[in-house]
Amino acid sequence: MMAAMHDVSCHTLPDGRRIAYHHIPGTGPLLVFLPGYMSDMAGSKAEALMGRALADGRACLLLDYSGCGQSDGDFAEGTLSRWRDEVLALIDAVDTGPVLLVGSSMGGWLMLLVGEALGARLAGMIGIAAAPDFTEWGFTLPEQGLLAAGETLYADNPYGPEPTPTHARFWADGQAQRRLASPIALTCPVTLLHGQRDADVPWATSLRLAEALRSDAVQVVLVKDGDHRLSRDEDIALLHDTVAAMLGRIAGETA
Repeated sequence: MMAAMHDVSCHTLPDGRRIAYHHIPGTGPLLVFLPGYMSDMAGSKAEALMGRALADGRACLLLDYSGCGQSDGDFAEGTLSRWRDEVLALIDAVDTGPVLLVGSSMGGWLMLLVGEALGARLAGMIGIAAAPDFTEWGFTLPEQGLLAAGETLYADNPYGPEPTPTHARFWADGQAQRRLASPIALTCPVTLLHGQRDADVPWATSLRLAEALRSDAVQVVLVKDGDHRLSRDEDIALLHDTVAAMLGRIAGETA
């Protein structure tokens, strides 16, 4: 646990929502970590990235989506569109330069939406068990029918005692933000990490995403014994190496 994580700030949006974040200035591009569904910036991958950024003097931004972690709001009101806009607001508040997005699970879907909005500022993307379009492939047709009718679904949570809810608002917005069925107009370097023992997001999802991305600079790294979280020491080491390699690619392209 890094001491700097105690220095959490809040950014107030025009509607009064207070979004918790931790930012350190430094050499760009700004590294932005996007956590997964019902996760926050206190996770092991987020902390590892911030710790390395501190040691290397690199700019880094962590944040909690509204309704998550230390941010204001009701989780039931959360959607990809809402959280995308929060991420963009935070990025604009702390930095004006290029951005390297790192998205975990749902955050790997969100990074596509954020990346599209960033335009020329998007320097690169790293997905960790990226889960684009999971509102479609992650639910049976009967379940989707219940969600479309406005019901909330609850599923067993392997990472905590409380069941995981999926609210109709989130599902409907997710269906409107699907990306895998057509080309994704992003051309930056991309690396996708995925464990082949992932019980939550099929590793073939990263292959589908690689194919959909317009960029030719896409690499997929499969970890044969890796699970969904990819948070073991060796997984964190792989993430650090991946970030370092991506930063090298970006520096080479801008030299």
